[in-house]
Amino acid sequence: MIHVSDTLAGWRTRRRGLEGRSIGFVPTMGALHRGHSALVERCRAENEIVAVSIFVNPLQFDDTTDLERYPRTLDQDIALVESLGADEVIVPSCSELYPHGYRFRLEPHSSDLVLEGEYRPGFLQGVMTIVLKLLNLVRADRAYFGEKDYQQLRVVTEMAREFFLPTQIIPCPTVREESGLAMSSRNALLSPQARDKAAYLFQALTTAAAGAQARAALEARGFVVEYVEERWGRRLAAVHLEGVRLIDNVPVPEIRPCEF
Repeated sequence: MIHVSDTLAGWRTRRRGLEGRSIGFVPTMGALHRGHSALVERCRAENEIVAVSIFVNPLQFDDTTDLERYPRTLDQDIALVESLGADEVIVPSCSELYPHGYRFRLEPHSSDLVLEGEYRPGFLQGVMTIVLKLLNLVRADRAYFGEKDYQQLRVVTEMAREFFLPTQIIPCPTVREESGLAMSSRNALLSPQARDKAAYLFQALTTAAAGAQARAALEARGFVVEYVEERWGRRLAAVHLEGVRLIDNVPVPEIRPCEF
């Protein structure tokens, strides 16, 4: 049976009893979907103990309205990870994780203040700070992150290396709906019509000859585009649809010239 720790003291007691066994960790903000399930399933296959955290991190939101709108489905989330074979769920409070408010926090390097770092002030700072706290608390052998949040994955991987953390960061492929739309907790905020339309984001990223053409195609379909850029061998985008912010990325496509 799954065990839920809702205090850090309770989790530390549980953690002491897990010494000697391999531990995999999946940090989440809840509102779990099939993408999270894939992370938990891989974690289950590669570790003796599977721990999942559920915490909506306020430090990652520069817009209080966005924070308030973020879906919260704790009971369903716990039932889902239990069905997938997770052993431990950590549901810490904000007051415990930030006992002195946001007095201490990590700052990204200036070279990271692009894309998400540019358009979401404080986001990478919030991600790095909470992930460092969670990795120190869980002390897992491996932690699993999806490639959908590609810049986040890169920053977390580099942070773990920079601070000599023993936890190995494991990247996992983006899980998509049949339409190609990347699984995201924010998809639940879209109307059925917008959800169908949102699938064009993946199509534009994978078929356009260049980022500028992908951007033009998205704007022509009514998306509000923040960026479409190519970095790190990926084509990355952030758009708004019905006021909901969506991100995605794909490997830079190899567009072959037409043969006549």
